[in-house]
Amino acid sequence: MTFFTRPKNPQDAEDNKLLKSYRESSDLSVLGQLFEKQMPLIYGVCLKYLKDEELAKDAVMGIFEELIGKAKQHDIKQFRSWLYVLSRNYCLMQLRSGKKMEMVNLDDFMEFTPELHPDTDNREAALKALELCMDKLPANQKQSINLFYFSEKCYKEIADSTGFSLNDVKSYIQNGKRNLKICLEKNSA
Repeated sequence: MTFFTRPKNPQDAEDNKLLKSYRESSDLSVLGQLFEKQMPLIYGVCLKYLKDEELAKDAVMGIFEELIGKAKQHDIKQFRSWLYVLSRNYCLMQLRSGKKMEMVNLDDFMEFTPELHPDTDNREAALKALELCMDKLPANQKQSINLFYFSEKCYKEIADSTGFSLNDVKSYIQNGKRNLKICLEKNSA
């Protein structure tokens, strides 16, 4: 039953020779020769899955980077078939990781309100209002906000210097910012 076996391809023998040479010497130019012969296949796979020419080109380069290590780790019988599977898996991982990336509206992420970022025209009045609102904060929130924003300390440094836990520092800063915003909005109305 020889019709189930794949006929010997002279290219497979040459690929195996180059692969063996790379494994022994770690010479990237040898791996580059081997990879270059397969680039149309790899690019086609990437384009099929990623559906974007630039992303496909980036993926081809990423696959080469993965190939540097994986070509030595795996027992490869047929390089072309193995590289096809590696390329497909790489693209699928790219697609999966892309779905996990959450798009955030910049306006939701950045606090950009006139009260928190005053114009130069009413800067003095805004700073005065901020001082008054800071005085109204509970001591732990006021201390944490002063250290974080004005002394430019990180959460850990604030926790170390105040004796608050790291979670308390985060909470004091978050609650303090919220209380400042509420106070500033009341004073500007």
